[in-house]
Amino acid sequence: MEPRLVGPGPYRATRLWNEIIELFRAEMPLRKHRCRFKSYERCFKASEAVDCLHELLGSNQNFGPEVTRNQTVKLLKKFLKNHVIEDIKGRWGKEDFQDDGHLYRFPPSSPLKPYPKKPSCGREVIKFPDWNEPKAGTSQEHIPVKSVTMNSEMWYKRHSIAIGETPACKLVFRRELTQTNIEEIWKSMTLSRLQKVLGLDSLDEVLDTKLVNSKHIVQNAYNVNKQGIVTLEDKSKELPHWILSAMKCLANWPSCSDLKHPTYSGFERDVFKTIVDYFGQMKEPLLTFHFFDVFVSVLGLLQKHSKAIEALQISCLLLPPENRKRLQLLVRMMARISFNKDLPPLSESVRTRTLVCMV
Repeated sequence: MEPRLVGPGPYRATRLWNEIIELFRAEMPLRKHRCRFKSYERCFKASEAVDCLHELLGSNQNFGPEVTRNQTVKLLKKFLKNHVIEDIKGRWGKEDFQDDGHLYRFPPSSPLKPYPKKPSCGREVIKFPDWNEPKAGTSQEHIPVKSVTMNSEMWYKRHSIAIGETPACKLVFRRELTQTNIEEIWKSMTLSRLQKVLGLDSLDEVLDTKLVNSKHIVQNAYNVNKQGIVTLEDKSKELPHWILSAMKCLANWPSCSDLKHPTYSGFERDVFKTIVDYFGQMKEPLLTFHFFDVFVSVLGLLQKHSKAIEALQISCLLLPPENRKRLQLLVRMMARISFNKDLPPLSESVRTRTLVCMV
């Protein structure tokens, strides 16, 4: 079973819960085990469950490699309490799961949590008021209306008009949105918000809206990891490994895990020049020619700090995902080396922070 990215939205916790349960049930090996002279089919040891679930969580982009084995055990305790798993005697409901050799199995009933349902509309029969005489014992003193004698002809004249004017009740069923509908809604709302933040009557003067790809906006909004970096569906568009290693080396200086420690003076300058040359020889800037005027307009908002940040965030949603990811990694590296006091000067005449801004 392929893991699915669970993006933001309603019932995200329930969707994450169901997603990891489905993966766990699909990937957990079930074998025959012996315990106290008895054999049990299609079960697993507690330690095997921890191994399997820990590996699944670590490789799943909804969770990541930061998940510890201890956190995995805590999740399995929740599984046991909520009857996602049970011991071989059918017991569950307590959080007494341990990372040991006890045997567990999956229950036959579905452990998935249902999504909240909207109440049905128009299904109930409307209860009409009771026109009968009040029951014995009901005091007329507590009824705040005057006693009126009304015959059948008067009642008909009064109520036939109201009944005739009442429109027939019709059920309206919501049409399902297609993926194209969703993408167009994202595009429309994003451009509308950008126009408002920039304070423009129209975006036509800074942007050709026909060139905005709605798929890029949706992917930039949903396909992100825990650090907020875009994850690409097409891995061939990732940065080359050697340039990533060079960027990590400068960003984490002097703790370079990807590269060997420098053996000559000026090594860090050569690494920096390699990065500059790589991005400098690109045929198109990361901001693209189409959206260049939008980012120039954002510069006019720099005095209004919060608005400038929002405008920049929205503008970056318009970029192709591979451009946005490269821009994110590059800006983060620049921020790190600007404030890294352990990094030797990258230029003899210009301060590192100024040099980074110039590049």
